[in-house]
Amino acid sequence: MIILDHNATTPVLPEILDAMMPYLKEEWGNPSSQHALGRNARAAVERAREQVASLIGAKHEEIIFTSGGTEATNLALAGTAGTSWPLVGRIGWRGTVSSVIEHPATLETLKRLRSTGHGFRLCRVTPEGQIDLTHMERLMFWRPRLVSVIHAHNETGTVQPVQEVGRIAHRAGALLHADASQSPGKIRVNVDEMGVDLLTIAGHKLYAPKGIGALYIRTGTKLFRQISGGGQERGYRGGTENVPYIVGLGAAAERASKLPGQNLVRLRDRLWEQLSSALGQDIQRFTHATSNLPNTLFVALRGINTTNLLQSLPALAASTGSACHDGKSHASAVLNALKVPMEWHAGTLRLSLGHSTTESEIDTASAWIIGAVKNKIRIQ
Repeated sequence: MIILDHNATTPVLPEILDAMMPYLKEEWGNPSSQHALGRNARAAVERAREQVASLIGAKHEEIIFTSGGTEATNLALAGTAGTSWPLVGRIGWRGTVSSVIEHPATLETLKRLRSTGHGFRLCRVTPEGQIDLTHMERLMFWRPRLVSVIHAHNETGTVQPVQEVGRIAHRAGALLHADASQSPGKIRVNVDEMGVDLLTIAGHKLYAPKGIGALYIRTGTKLFRQISGGGQERGYRGGTENVPYIVGLGAAAERASKLPGQNLVRLRDRLWEQLSSALGQDIQRFTHATSNLPNTLFVALRGINTTNLLQSLPALAASTGSACHDGKSHASAVLNALKVPMEWHAGTLRLSLGHSTTESEIDTASAWIIGAVKNKIRIQ
């Protein structure tokens, strides 16, 4: 099988699994225990914290481990909302500003918070899928407590101007959260350069296991905890730490800091050149021209139902949208935000490469897709 769906998830690499195994077998202590087994587990957790912090240019004490990117984003949004309750009604609206193309981890959390009295507003995007900075400036009139934007889009691959968004947010007295689930190991992530106060990391997007993630919390930023318990993770996230998975995330973070993206760009561009040369006006690419993930190609095929297309190619793993939710409905929402004509909506196709993807796989996959399109896998 040729796998071009690495934005959905990535395999746990052998070296990551090797790092984890001792903590699934011999070193199974509770990090809160004071005996040798517990101290060894604590040391492993803190080493992983250093590794994750190093990847994003943070301090180790600013990293909080979670069960994944979704929980990290929930903690950022709901945790910030929890600190603003005393302000609501006293100094005006203190909700959240986000964007129309956010991941459901953000949008669904905002909807839940709205039901408890914490409102939100959504910023428009440009035709290339980036935050409309002029509209973002206008939304600061509402004096939000938090601005939350996706760093690199999971479907289109477009990278947002987070630094500029941060300047706008901070001038208005708001905190800035970035969902960087797709970013580490593909593009540079540095919390000081980006100007973020909170940042989400998802382990399974960078070759660590599913079920582990982290939230960066800048020193001095206050959050209301969402999981109460024994005071673990500086009191932000109660519950005994998942030591093997934390170790896996740390090992993956260390590996990600050394990965070059040039080969991914070359292979992605090769794939696009082959598809566009063969299909001409019947294929369009929807992403920012220069600010995009090196591994992601998001296209649409005119008059083609890509669900049917992928079913006709069982040896190709790709996606019509994000695997984190109903891909078609959310892809349509994203395409509507980008003002893409309806005739293209059924033909969306996300092809996301991994660091193991080969040139031969690119050539074979493009030939399969071209052949299927020319055999008229049409809308049904």
